[in-house]
Amino acid sequence: MGENNQIIGEDDYILLKDFKVETEVDEEKGFILCFWVYIFNSNAFPSTILKQVYAETNSSPPLLVLDEKTLMIFPLTCLLNEALGPGNTDLPSEVPKVSAAIEHPQNNWIHVGYEVSSDFVRLYINGEIAGELHLSSLSNDNSMPNGSRKRTLIGITGDSNLQGFIHDAKVLPSTLSIKEQYVKDPPLRLSIDESSISDIEEDNGFWNIVGGKASCRRIFSLDVLLLNTFGQPVNKELEVVASLLYAHNWLPVEKTNDEEPPLLASCDGIEFASCDRPCKLSKGRASFKLKISKLSSKCDNRQFCIKFGVSKLEGYRFLEDFSPSIRCISRNRTPRTSTIVWKKISAVHPVNGSQPFGLDDSSCEPKHNTVHEAKLSPTSKRVRLGEAKISAVDQHSEECNSLASKQNQVENGFGSRLEARPENFEEMNTSLSDSESTGARDSALKSVSSRGHSVPDVTIFRYCLGGLTDRSLLLKEIATTVSDEEISGFGEQVSLYSGCSHHRHQIKMAKRLIDEGTVAWNLISQNNLQVQWESAVFEIEEQFMKIASCSSRSLSQQDFELLRKIAGCQECMAQENFEKMWCWLYPVAYTLSSDWVNEMWNSTSPKWIEGFITKEEAELSLQGSRGLQEPGTFILRFPTSRSWPHPDAGSLVVTYVGTDYSLHHKLLSIDNVYSSGVREKNVKVKPLQDMLLEEPELSRLGRIMRRH
Repeated sequence: MGENNQIIGEDDYILLKDFKVETEVDEEKGFILCFWVYIFNSNAFPSTILKQVYAETNSSPPLLVLDEKTLMIFPLTCLLNEALGPGNTDLPSEVPKVSAAIEHPQNNWIHVGYEVSSDFVRLYINGEIAGELHLSSLSNDNSMPNGSRKRTLIGITGDSNLQGFIHDAKVLPSTLSIKEQYVKDPPLRLSIDESSISDIEEDNGFWNIVGGKASCRRIFSLDVLLLNTFGQPVNKELEVVASLLYAHNWLPVEKTNDEEPPLLASCDGIEFASCDRPCKLSKGRASFKLKISKLSSKCDNRQFCIKFGVSKLEGYRFLEDFSPSIRCISRNRTPRTSTIVWKKISAVHPVNGSQPFGLDDSSCEPKHNTVHEAKLSPTSKRVRLGEAKISAVDQHSEECNSLASKQNQVENGFGSRLEARPENFEEMNTSLSDSESTGARDSALKSVSSRGHSVPDVTIFRYCLGGLTDRSLLLKEIATTVSDEEISGFGEQVSLYSGCSHHRHQIKMAKRLIDEGTVAWNLISQNNLQVQWESAVFEIEEQFMKIASCSSRSLSQQDFELLRKIAGCQECMAQENFEKMWCWLYPVAYTLSSDWVNEMWNSTSPKWIEGFITKEEAELSLQGSRGLQEPGTFILRFPTSRSWPHPDAGSLVVTYVGTDYSLHHKLLSIDNVYSSGVREKNVKVKPLQDMLLEEPELSRLGRIMRRH
């Protein structure tokens, strides 16, 4: 199905109310009915999905019924001892049925198989037997004197609360396999690719996006995927359009006072109304670069959401996806001032002599910082050293915050504080502030350009402006044609022009990541298109331990389960699944190879990093039987939403209980501590675990509680 690029036909997906199929019931041969069903907007339970219709008796008892999270299927009345009277729409209460529990019955595709014979009926859910009912005691020898009777299955018509679709419905001989039908023609769905999200700050399930007037709003990017229900990309000649809605009622957001569309698509530096610029799907992927012109503050502080849908297929709910609730904020918003105060740091950065190294929640809007002793430039992104007291900013909803950091020093005056950002802060801007000498930037530009790197400027700008998918494709192209020195220079230039030093790290590892990933896949696949996951884990573990320089600690079963989820595969893994997993695992292994993390990874008592865990598992582990654990309890993890070449791929996140008895997630920016510049100066830096425990917000290591 992944190669079928034909446009979806009108008969591929049928509304429940329009669904109708006829078949002859043969006591001796039996039959199977199988179909995909998608239910949405069902609030009244139980709700009939399909009914049996008998024209001879004018009766229509239910066949398939949804009762909250239980799917029930009834035997055909023509096989029962009791015949229904004219106009009857109910089955006798004592008639048995087959039931199956469905965890998420709505807004999901479910494959239903119904096998009928004179002796039994069977219910199949997603290709597997979910229940069976023997009818020997209920069969009626006189009910079908001619051996067959027609009956019609139709979609629901009387329950206005139930809406849905039927796909690939078939009535087949009982000799065929329902499981084969399950994998034959899976339905489609549209989904936001969370790993592609760039320049969006996530905050407790919300998106914070800087928007407003043209001079202030910022581009954010993400990809939308067309997948089948098994998670495989599908190539269809379709276009996806984005629109801005109010999150509470899904009504369209109005134009601005200047008659500007609320959601804009950016194309080659020109802004268009998003509805006028749909994105074409290419190999199942559509890449969006968007801006929001309407501020939440101008709409009674209401939140927005972005709806992605397939053009010309309005109303097909499975071909729609919605973003989380969005707060569109202005970068000039005035914050509230916190009582938390930074302490003076009499140290310089171990590499560039300018920036501190510590746990800091600064976000993309540093204009909110209030400086008491040294004036910060409006565009400065981080606190500069030499300032005695700086009020941190309290982050609530749209505002920035800072986490107080204790002063601690190491030999030769090099700072050792941990620097952290909100986990979902995409790309910290570390550009020089306006208050610094303009000659400093000019000097840096000349220094980089004088090296004579062969990567053209247009490629650098394409990388800086592109989304994660664009950057990945660009790096794969560059890494095969340039030298290590040239790609290193490319990383320096991208970091300089984008104002984000974290790009450098991802670009420099590109060559090794691609080369070693290719070798690893060739060893695993042995020229096969797909391989069994269970047979691949041994080579994956060997490659991981080699890259991470770790011989004493192997991966656990839980680690492999998370890797499989990241890969997006089940029993079998294709090259595309491997690449997804590799782009997450390689930066993690690369981070673990550093002395300052390797020691913590190998530590068993205490176990500083217990393995690969999700954000939800970390949060669950910090919630005891009586609520949250003590303030200061923390867990270290690698964010599962950050894959190469995202600037934060491979970084560590500290999840902790704050003094406000709520959970916080901070991304540690610690890649410069043991850099070559520090090693060359023979600077003694404290172990990472010591620096963590010296942070005021962190006091004790938590333990992971895994669900079994």
